[in-house]
Amino acid sequence: MDDPSRLARTIATGALALLAAAAAAAPPTGAQAPERPFPAHAGYVDGSIKPNHLSQAELDQGVVDLYEQWRDDYLTQNPYEPDQYYVDYSEEFTQPADAVTTSESTGYGMLATAIMAGVDPQAKVYFDGLYRFSRAHPSGNDPNLMAWQQADRDGAIITVPDGGESSATDGDLDIAYALLLASEQWGDGGEIDYRAAAESIIAAILASEVQADEPILALGDWAPSDSTYGTGTRSSDWMLQHLKEFEAATGDAEWTAIVDKAYELADALHSEHSPATGLLPDFVVYAGGAPQPAPPNYLESPNDGSYSWNATRAPWRLATDHLITGDARGKAQLDAINAWIRSATEGDPAEIDQGYELDGTPIDPNTDAHTAFAAPFMVSALVDASNQAWLNDLWDYNVSQPSRGYYGDSIRLFGAIVASGNWWSPSTPSPGPNTPPVIDQIAADPDTGDAPLEVSFTAQASDPDGDELSYEWGFGDGGTSDQQNPTHTYQDPG
Repeated sequence: MDDPSRLARTIATGALALLAAAAAAAPPTGAQAPERPFPAHAGYVDGSIKPNHLSQAELDQGVVDLYEQWRDDYLTQNPYEPDQYYVDYSEEFTQPADAVTTSESTGYGMLATAIMAGVDPQAKVYFDGLYRFSRAHPSGNDPNLMAWQQADRDGAIITVPDGGESSATDGDLDIAYALLLASEQWGDGGEIDYRAAAESIIAAILASEVQADEPILALGDWAPSDSTYGTGTRSSDWMLQHLKEFEAATGDAEWTAIVDKAYELADALHSEHSPATGLLPDFVVYAGGAPQPAPPNYLESPNDGSYSWNATRAPWRLATDHLITGDARGKAQLDAINAWIRSATEGDPAEIDQGYELDGTPIDPNTDAHTAFAAPFMVSALVDASNQAWLNDLWDYNVSQPSRGYYGDSIRLFGAIVASGNWWSPSTPSPGPNTPPVIDQIAADPDTGDAPLEVSFTAQASDPDGDELSYEWGFGDGGTSDQQNPTHTYQDPG
């Protein structure tokens, strides 16, 4: 190799590759830059873990891949109101046949787009469109909440009459939390005052979706005064970290009472009905005394008192509170869940069944594994280092599965967001926008000689945000490397 300028070009190519990788994390041009762009890399409670068989960059990319698939499959522009978007669940849920979405779906969409801002240049457009859709379909009981089901009927997206006009608590909880995220991401000076919108919904949840006699979340704004369902609650609605954020945003101490009562109910159910498994039932009835799993066909199915399609989200929601706030009240129950499911499946995520009785008996042992049930266990596994190998297997299983429809794909996406360290609290101060890495040193040895010439390249770089760095070299002759300090042989002069 007798041309020193070629080596200089090679070093420059490697440096440009490093800078390009840094630039990839910058906000897209033409879009309002979010304050907390993905990947957020939030800090979790001491003692928690993440998958450790992959780099942070690989975990983040796994989330991006799942999000892009989810967005492309389900996020839909309203054909009649183009400034609105909704999350289409129609291929999976067909009652009535023309139903297209729900408040639950809207909440998921708003959460996803707020968190993935930065990697998706259209995230704010989608978020605002989803919020407009929610406001176009208010509950008939409390107009500050969202009606729970919508259909494409007679040339318009309408709220489904005869049952779809009232609210469902889970959707409103996620919508309110997503608005708090949006306030932190984009501020409140634009068309939508996200903080004010969140506070309005939070106040409506307290007024209309809490039981009349107890600080317990009700099934919806239709339920508190109902003689049959007024004492009912969904365990999957116990989004305890959400509720703490609501108190932080509003200063209303009633949220502490609701959080405390939810932990009390969860602990009582664990002690009396699932001591070996930690599982919670889909629906819980509490009329004073001890909480009880709901009877069969209480509201939705014969499995209303079992760990089924609603309660499958409970490990995700309970674990998230522990991870973000450090609240240890649910840790023993999460440990029980993790120990039981690892034993029941012999450590194989593909053996997770679609629902269980509270004692751990599969509801139907002939069902195949489903991400709606596998992904929440991925989140619960984060709470203790003893689950490391199990967590790694759960990550690989969940991200590798084909689409299982709107519900499973949504739960899988959020499971991956949390498991990768990218779920964050809107009340925690923002670390600020991502700062590009700094190349401290780049060199080659030897820097001249005859071909064939073996050259050792070295690079030193640092990241002001503390993020893990990756390297990419181009050697000018078609050769490449992703090592930090590679060696390359030049075969030809030049």
